[in-house]
Amino acid sequence: MLELKNIFMTFNPGTVNEKKALEGLSLKLDTGDFATIIGSNGAGKSTMFNMITGTYFPDEGQIILDGDDITFVREHIRSRYIGRLFQDPLMGTAPNMTIEENLSVAYLRASIGNRGSFSRISKKEKEFFREKLSLLGMGLEDRMTSPVGLLSGGQRQALTLLMATVVTPRILLLDEHTAALDPATADKVLELTREVVEDRKITCMMVTHNMQQALDLGNRTLMMSDGRIVFDTAGQERAGMTVNDLLRRFAQQAGHSLSNDRILLSTEEGR
Repeated sequence: MLELKNIFMTFNPGTVNEKKALEGLSLKLDTGDFATIIGSNGAGKSTMFNMITGTYFPDEGQIILDGDDITFVREHIRSRYIGRLFQDPLMGTAPNMTIEENLSVAYLRASIGNRGSFSRISKKEKEFFREKLSLLGMGLEDRMTSPVGLLSGGQRQALTLLMATVVTPRILLLDEHTAALDPATADKVLELTREVVEDRKITCMMVTHNMQQALDLGNRTLMMSDGRIVFDTAGQERAGMTVNDLLRRFAQQAGHSLSNDRILLSTEEGR
């Protein structure tokens, strides 16, 4: 499904602010994989996502998605078949547009290849939106004409999840999408995420700061450091791992201990 081949990316090369963000990053993701991703600050997690979505182009390397070379495909083209959620609930939606209008833009953008151009949303499609909104269990199906700016953070993030998957994407990228929410709301959005990904069999990558979550969700866990993947576990090995096992393996493979305070705090709290 996804293959990253020896990706290199350096910001501000040749200056005092030079930063090597990705250094020989390679990864193969199978169709239907749900990979959770852990890493220290500056490990390259968000840069990897930005490379996959086309926000940045690599200095070296190749990105293959579903057999297609998308290394230098523009971001707005990739957005038709790559879904993404950010940590900030304010990103991913237009606050002055209604819930229905936001869903319409997402739906038309993702299906434009079949239509050839943007067109009006039909009554049947509006009913489709209402049905999908009702599955969120937040009553948003009765507020389709309300501006998105009036919604809570959790409601906006749930809506963004729906927008990213209203037309099933080739791959879904979740960049700590519950980190800014209160614990109860985060749990609800996370459960919605699990249900959508499993029901639609969506290939998914999720960055998280919660190490127990990284073991409980999906079928594969990746750990990043210094712009590359230093540990990749799945199957029986992953099923028998504890958080302490992950921390130990990270230190062995990366050559240093994990230095993300949020991750370590969540580990101490047992969350």
